[in-house]
Amino acid sequence: MEAFFKTHKYLVEHLYSPVRRGLMDEINWEDRLIGIKGSRGVGKTTFLLDYAREYFGADNKECLYINLNHFYFTERTLVDFAAEFRAKGGKVLLIDQVFKYSNWSRELRYCYDNFEDLKIVFSGSSVMRLKEENPDLSGKVVSYNLRGFSFREFLNLMSGNQFSAYTFDEVVENHQEIAKRICSVVRPMAYFQDYLHHGFYPFFLEKRNFSENLLKTMNMMLEVDVLYIKQIEQSYLPSYATTLLIGYERSLYPKRESVEQGYRDIPGHRDELYQVFDRCSFDEYAVSGGRILSEEASKVYMYNSNLMYPIRPMEVNAGAVRESFFYNQLLKDNKLNEGNKNAHFLVNTMYNFRIEESMKVKNNPDMYYAVDKTEIGEGNMIPLWLFGFLY
Repeated sequence: MEAFFKTHKYLVEHLYSPVRRGLMDEINWEDRLIGIKGSRGVGKTTFLLDYAREYFGADNKECLYINLNHFYFTERTLVDFAAEFRAKGGKVLLIDQVFKYSNWSRELRYCYDNFEDLKIVFSGSSVMRLKEENPDLSGKVVSYNLRGFSFREFLNLMSGNQFSAYTFDEVVENHQEIAKRICSVVRPMAYFQDYLHHGFYPFFLEKRNFSENLLKTMNMMLEVDVLYIKQIEQSYLPSYATTLLIGYERSLYPKRESVEQGYRDIPGHRDELYQVFDRCSFDEYAVSGGRILSEEASKVYMYNSNLMYPIRPMEVNAGAVRESFFYNQLLKDNKLNEGNKNAHFLVNTMYNFRIEESMKVKNNPDMYYAVDKTEIGEGNMIPLWLFGFLY
């Protein structure tokens, strides 16, 4: 146990996020079983340690961070460990990589039922469906999603500011006033392209090649988060990787017939790909109008624009990047569907939005425009970058 406390102290003192994540204030920390889901690379480990630092400090042994990938848990159960921690005065157990432990959901339920004075916060992959696929936790766990940096968080970090977030309605109704206030302090367009390329994942701050690091992260998503957690056969991996490229192609040319043509080039049965996506509907893709790559889906977007650059860096489509950014930044608190024939998105069943490169377009008064390459909009034309201030 002391070895875990030493590791906890070291990590709390040395590993921290340069940006305080908004999710910290959204979680009800009074709940006894909390799940933090998120894509690989968005900073779940750091988030747990930030919570420990903010609420307890490095030396307080009432809170302890552990990683279930540790060999220690091949010989000892999580229940036994939690019982000992509690007996030593422990109150909050932070558990990372919970899926690496085979009986994790059953033992978390046991802890919940029998250790009423112990709070457990655990992290998990975005592909995990905590309640649907783990009946032991149904009605017990409260789940939250940790996202990558918003453009607002990236801008605050890079420019040294502390801009607050706005709701979607606030942006639509007061975008000109908000944009003028922000632009009086900083030039957001000077940072926007950098964000689209590498600003979503916190590890861009590390002294490593970002694109190479992101490619490795994407491979880990496939080989661990998808195959391991979802128990999909290893033989499906080549087809899954091919499907990833098809999804990318579809984000460039979102026409169903182009995807259907792509299926014919895959060395495997088409139904196999549907099975993979049906079982692994995780947030590295965003879907407009239906399920991923199903007949009901009208478009498929990469989950964030950063993912588009390492795949085919010389063929990144600027229009697809803009649309992916808009979708990604609105996903958290808004409902998005396919828009009418001239709109890219229908937001919250009310607002038809078209994503444009500039304000030099024929203005349809019945539509809203998210416009790139402009700092301050007017009327129904809203700067695209400002939608990065929604969280």
